[in-house]
Amino acid sequence: MIPWLIPAYLFAFGLCIGSFLNVVILRYRPERSAFALTPLTGRSHCMSCGKTLAWYELLPVVSFLVQRGRCRSCKTRLSLQYPIVELLTGLIFLTPLYFYDPFMRIYSIEVGWLWVLAFLAFLVIAAIDYYWMIIPDELNLFLVALGFGRIALQQMNGTFGVFTGSFAGSFAALFGFRSDVVVNHFIGAILGILFVGAIILVTRGRGMGVGDLKLAGALGFLFGWPDIGLLLMFAFILGSVYGVYVILMRAKKMKDAIPFGPFIILGALTLMFYGKSLLDLYFRIFS
Repeated sequence: MIPWLIPAYLFAFGLCIGSFLNVVILRYRPERSAFALTPLTGRSHCMSCGKTLAWYELLPVVSFLVQRGRCRSCKTRLSLQYPIVELLTGLIFLTPLYFYDPFMRIYSIEVGWLWVLAFLAFLVIAAIDYYWMIIPDELNLFLVALGFGRIALQQMNGTFGVFTGSFAGSFAALFGFRSDVVVNHFIGAILGILFVGAIILVTRGRGMGVGDLKLAGALGFLFGWPDIGLLLMFAFILGSVYGVYVILMRAKKMKDAIPFGPFIILGALTLMFYGKSLLDLYFRIFS
């Protein structure tokens, strides 16, 4: 197969999965499971006029662009969520190529697909929390299941150690708990819960919610220690910057609630792709 066709196929497949995720997100309701199949059945239709959509109106990204972001029937403007989620999902399916290592081919492919599943969950969690300020328990449990998978992969391939197995790179050795992979991930879950739980107690629930606490525990188990600490640090920095911005722009007031789940997810992505570089920059400045 021509090398460039592989990412092209993965991206195209991701666009199609993104179209399905849009259905999951838009049809989610707090009173039922995010994995409930009943709301996902039935033909796709315009959320405004109810017209059943033809196949050529459902092409990921393409249909949105051809129709100039409007329903062909009632001309109502369509949400930008449609192409954004589809494009992000397309990029998510390129993740195995990012983790690919020619010297550990099988392992890197397995790890890559594990993070594809994690990123898909991240995307749905961020969107649902943005709309409903709720983080479904079943999605947190799904992340915990991926945590068990990651532990198993690290044990089988011997990729966990004092200086390895963390998105912080060799800096992880500075924070301890690197002797056992299982203990490390459980410590990550416990400390994630304790850290967010302390904030909830201090702010009496005004700063964060129970859903954020559960998400911190699930991500703590998936990422381990010290990754969960760095992840939450990045999340609070990003959330604070956004909070100050919307207050200065008078889009929000000090007492207005802002869903924090999307910032926890952004903190996770920052850690994964820039964590080691940011730590290296920090220690270079303050060494």
